[in-house]
Amino acid sequence: MVTPGSDAKKVAPEVIAEYTVRTHQRTVPAAVPAIVFLSGGQSVEEATLNLNAMNKLQTKKPWNLSFSFGRALQQSTLKAWSGKAENEEKARAAFLVRCKANSEATLGTYKGVATLGEGASESLHVTDCRSMVGPV
Repeated sequence: MVTPGSDAKKVAPEVIAEYTVRTHQRTVPAAVPAIVFLSGGQSVEEATLNLNAMNKLQTKKPWNLSFSFGRALQQSTLKAWSGKAENEEKARAAFLVRCKANSEATLGTYKGVATLGEGASESLHVTDCRSMVGPV
């Protein structure tokens, strides 16, 4: 997704959608069947809203626009679970909420009303990701 830098001012999902789709129209062949997006450090909800805005755009989009969110699907689930057996049902419910929200976003029908579980509005941006993989 074409998003502002992590230190820049936030913009509306419609702006991100417009720039992202325009970039793909100029560079991705129509024969490509689908484009799937990672959350790329956005919050769980931001990534969903941006995907939804792209799918709502009334313009030529010859590819399916979908998600391949890892952390963005897991963040609120893992926070709800917290490693405790007694939280398993709460974690399942949080995961289902995010799956349904992103499924709706692929259709452009997400209303932004998913129950925001713990961590759903937190940025997933990692400032120095090199420190996560160790020495290079």
